[in-house]
Amino acid sequence: MPRTIQAFFDTDTGTISYVLHDGLHAAIIDPVLDYDPASGHTSTRMADQIIDYVNQEKLAVQWLLETHAHADHLSAAAYLKSRLGGQIAIGEHILQVQEIFKKLYNLDREFLPNGSQFDRLLKEGETIDIGTLSAKILWVPGHTPADLAFQVDDVVFVGDTLFMPDVGTARADFPGGSAQSLYRSIRKLLALPENTVLMHCHDYPPEGRDPLWACTVAEQRAQNIHVHDGVSEAEFIAMREARDATLAPPRLILPSLQVNIRAGQLPPAEDNGTRYLKIPLNTL
Repeated sequence: MPRTIQAFFDTDTGTISYVLHDGLHAAIIDPVLDYDPASGHTSTRMADQIIDYVNQEKLAVQWLLETHAHADHLSAAAYLKSRLGGQIAIGEHILQVQEIFKKLYNLDREFLPNGSQFDRLLKEGETIDIGTLSAKILWVPGHTPADLAFQVDDVVFVGDTLFMPDVGTARADFPGGSAQSLYRSIRKLLALPENTVLMHCHDYPPEGRDPLWACTVAEQRAQNIHVHDGVSEAEFIAMREARDATLAPPRLILPSLQVNIRAGQLPPAEDNGTRYLKIPLNTL
């Protein structure tokens, strides 16, 4: 059956979510739960667009795939699972990320950093089936220790590892991140055939350009402003670390990570029936 990719661009966070399907079965990749930090309100505007599409196409959702625990948006995976079914999956190295942020948020004893919040922990090199489609798991650490990419034939969903060529590459200064690992993960992706299409999780378009989220390996190798062919590992590390030192934390990093390490579940309600997000002071 034919492969179809439908993208959903969230203008508030610059995130692209995807529905990948064969006409009958689907995987949803990196879905967004809307969150207003001023009011503390969540909403399901973006996720409901995905639900409408899935229902319109009469798809059965098998997977809700996270490329990593995002620091720039809350995940809608738990909400979508409650409405559409499917298994929530992330890379097995999420345990390292959970351990880091369990300490940062001083989470209670009920939160175990063992990945049990997710239905499936994915390993480098294994494959998962999406109906008639097969997705190979690629471990691409650097932005975080747990980043994955999903390769389906000549298309790879790369998460935050790479951006469009005129934007460059992901930062590598989050806890557990590594500019050296990021460079090696990027070169792993750019060693794929030149006509391989890379689908990005974010776009922050320069002024005058509309949002984009797909380009080829050849285009990245020739044009990426941070890591085109000829940029050495040492040059990239120096550039990335210097650039990261100038960047402010993402606007939603503190709200998002305590949700995303829970597979998109909001923190449990306290004895007054209200859920709370914790904001550690003077830590980042």
